Amino acid sequence: MPLYEHVFLARQDVSNTQVEALTKEFSDIITENGGKIVKTEYWGLKSLTYKIKKNRKAHYSLLNIDAPPAAVAEMERRMGISSDVLRFLTIKVEAHETEPSVMMRKGDRDDREGRGDRGPRGDRGGFRGDRGPRGDRPPRGDRPPRGDREGSTFRSRPPRDQNPGSEG
Repeated sequence: MPLYEHVFLARQDVSNTQVEALTKEFSDIITENGGKIVKTEYWGLKSLTYKIKKNRKAHYSLLNIDAPPAAVAEMERRMGISSDVLRFLTIKVEAHETEPSVMMRKGDRDDREGRGDRGPRGDRGGFRGDRGPRGDRPPRGDRPPRGDREGSTFRSRPPRDQNPGSEG
């Protein structure tokens, strides 16, 4: 049978026990249709990047599923009907992870240190390397004015005091 990873988001105002009941309900749907749940993880109440159906937070839950596609389709159909489920995502995978998911590995995040020694900043060269302020172009004072460049369509305007038809 195909293997799936399924994550669903439940509304923020349901309790942890209600989320566990939802997980149990959806697990029962899978087992009734000839599949099995390999692993379940509750990731907790987390902030959302943007509001979903007027919710700023959601309960995240992961299910590792070994079931026929019809069982997963039935579970997704019922999740779409449920008012407590905000979003869900099912992905077909080649193999399930045996260790805890990345979201559950809090110890790994605590063991990580900062970015480490980045070395002295003097070895990076000057501002934009040694090319000058505009990359490879010479500074403005060493270039001819725009209108005098070959192939330029820019027309320079005469100074105001030499133009008799305009006033201030």
